[in-house]
Amino acid sequence: MGEKDIAQKNFEAYNDVVADIVNGSLFDGREIIKADSLVDAQPFSQYKADDGTLHEQERDVAKYCMDVKCNVRLALIGFENQIAIDWDMPIRVFGYDGDSYRDEMNQDKVVADEITGKKRRVRNKRYPVITLVLYFGKTPWKKPMSLYDVVEVPDILKPFVNDFKINLIDVPRLTPEQVKKYKGDFQIIADYFVQINSGREYIPSTKKIQHTDSMLKLMSVLTKDMRYAESIADHSFETEGTNMCEVLDRIVAQGEARGMEKNRMEMINNMLKENISIEVIARVAKMTVEQVAAISKKTAVI
Repeated sequence: MGEKDIAQKNFEAYNDVVADIVNGSLFDGREIIKADSLVDAQPFSQYKADDGTLHEQERDVAKYCMDVKCNVRLALIGFENQIAIDWDMPIRVFGYDGDSYRDEMNQDKVVADEITGKKRRVRNKRYPVITLVLYFGKTPWKKPMSLYDVVEVPDILKPFVNDFKINLIDVPRLTPEQVKKYKGDFQIIADYFVQINSGREYIPSTKKIQHTDSMLKLMSVLTKDMRYAESIADHSFETEGTNMCEVLDRIVAQGEARGMEKNRMEMINNMLKENISIEVIARVAKMTVEQVAAISKKTAVI
């Protein structure tokens, strides 16, 4: 599993994150799906190929939505995360959803009558499957949005071929009003991508991050900027809470510190080349003699 997949799965493993994404994307921000109504679902399903070989398909994230009052399952919600346009995505989602329904059928049980021994199948209830495709790429995702965008269907056959549509959230192209429909950490991520896509200078949100570690690691893989993940290396954010203003302040400070350290190392190396004594260098660089000696030894090896 790639670094991107791991980061996205870790972030979307939180029930409040999933509920927020679904409510903001499908229900105009209304709290239709509650975090405490979600339970983890098996993200992979099995299917048998024509040669009889058993294969597995794995979703990025899958959750069951339960009625918390009576513990009845209402739906299966799945996420697919993309940073590049996938022209087979409608077919891919069609397969995921079909396999999920197949799994529901596989939950049926065969029971035998205690008296006659006659077997019968007990049919379990079927539940809807919803898949959201979250897209973070730079190029607008205009197509494919449905099966007809992928498969050439002659007009004469269209009455008989269902046009399966996907639920796509093109995050960088959301409007500011749509971004506000998200209430949690996903709002911060969406706000970042929307601002960057608009070409304006990014003004960081002051909203507190709830899942600092997983969110900033996800930001690193989505933006290909590891400074977000590096900013939490000392774990101080996790206990104190933070916002994107503080994250960027820390990134700037770490960059300045690295620059100062680089300049100091260049100064030490130049002084060593001039055969200045280690004791003098240590005093100027505000380091111990042992530290300067170690640098001198390393430089000599190189």
